[in-house]
Amino acid sequence: MPASPIRKQLIFFAIFALAVSIALITLPLFEPYLTNYVAGVFGRNDDQMGQTALTLFDHFIRIIKVILWMALVVGIVRFLNSILFGAALRRTNSYELSALIRNVLAIIVYIVAFFVIFNSQYPRIDLAALFTTSTILGVIIGLALQDTLGNLFAGIALQADQPFQVGDVITIPDKGNGVVENVTWRGVKLRTFQNKLLIISNANLGKEAIEVAPRDNLNARLVFFSTLYTNSPALTAQVVREAIQQVENVSPKMRPIVRIRSLGDNGLEWEVKYWLEDYAKYNDTDALIRSRIWYVFEREKIDFAFPTRTLHLETGAPQQPFERNPDAIHERLSNVALFAPLSDEETGKLAGASTVRVFAPGELIVRKGQAGGSMFVVHRGGVKIQVLENGFPKTVTMLEAGDIFGEMGLFTGETRTANVVATEETEVLEIKHSAVKPLLEANPNLIEQLSKTIAERKALLAQKEVQDQISIENESSGMIRSIRRFFGLS
Repeated sequence: MPASPIRKQLIFFAIFALAVSIALITLPLFEPYLTNYVAGVFGRNDDQMGQTALTLFDHFIRIIKVILWMALVVGIVRFLNSILFGAALRRTNSYELSALIRNVLAIIVYIVAFFVIFNSQYPRIDLAALFTTSTILGVIIGLALQDTLGNLFAGIALQADQPFQVGDVITIPDKGNGVVENVTWRGVKLRTFQNKLLIISNANLGKEAIEVAPRDNLNARLVFFSTLYTNSPALTAQVVREAIQQVENVSPKMRPIVRIRSLGDNGLEWEVKYWLEDYAKYNDTDALIRSRIWYVFEREKIDFAFPTRTLHLETGAPQQPFERNPDAIHERLSNVALFAPLSDEETGKLAGASTVRVFAPGELIVRKGQAGGSMFVVHRGGVKIQVLENGFPKTVTMLEAGDIFGEMGLFTGETRTANVVATEETEVLEIKHSAVKPLLEANPNLIEQLSKTIAERKALLAQKEVQDQISIENESSGMIRSIRRFFGLS
């Protein structure tokens, strides 16, 4: 069975340490014999040649001991570095980033060990004084290593803070962006999105503002587009959001946000905010999202806005975003039970005087307590009637296309008794006091017919018996007086 890497390292270290230890132990034992041999070869101890030979031999033995001791220290440090730090850090994301600190610590240990071992062999030589008194040498070395030391200490500062990890996407202003591949004592290596290698020194990196997109984080992106003012905002937001959710690399954990960022010169300006699973692929994902938006616009007949300058020469009223269809409005009012007493001609006049209003989903159409003076017919979409209960809105009924609300405000001027909110993009027909007054002045009999219809509607809403003709007639009589008074009719 093959040995594991740790076991191999342990065996090699044991053999190496044993060999160096044997050399350190046996060298002092053979030193007297070697000294006598040198003395015998080069003459007696009192001869100048013999003294010189013995001195050189003594320095040679001391240097051999320093080398052997340093070799043992280097072996121990590298073994501990590999076993204690390497195996543990390889399981984390900070292995590459921690290599610089481990190397610096190893160098410090080597320097301290060299001082101790050298002083043990040459106690009369003060290395500290030697280095501190060499001012000129120190200045020269400092100037020569200025950039190198700057990178080293800037790298140590980055290790202490660890603003990014290997695999993160970082952006450096005026230099570029890419995926972090490696961090060394000299600088950081980035793999750009053009598959080039960008190397930035630690000294320069420490002076820059760095934008970091962590690898294990849901990072957001923004994609922009614009549409014409004639396109429905509610429909645009819905179809774009549905299209984006199906795009590869878009995280399903966060719901994409589609919102209007500005009312531009040429149309509605939109932004799409979505979150990526792998931020390193943001270029491809952005391109795919733009492609999906084009296709969904093609299907739904939504138009992109682009810079244009068009000169219109018109004599009539400008075209509305939602076109007014007189025939459809006339047909809608003809099917409203409240206006059943009106002739076809009168209904046509009322349709021509009505105003088309469009409301967004969730937008308030009527607020409780507002002054009356108009009523509304739901032409497209739907609304909900809400009242406050214990300080919270409560929906009491839902209205659809063809339903009406606010008729009491139109005919009697009563204030609004509830809030009316659009449940979706809703188009309503607003009939104002000024549109009904000419009809009542021209045909006074309409007042009695309309008051009876309103009374019957109020009875239905109040859940009264429609067959109770006495109560309906009393309600109708009171309604006639209120209508005449509000419209100023005798």
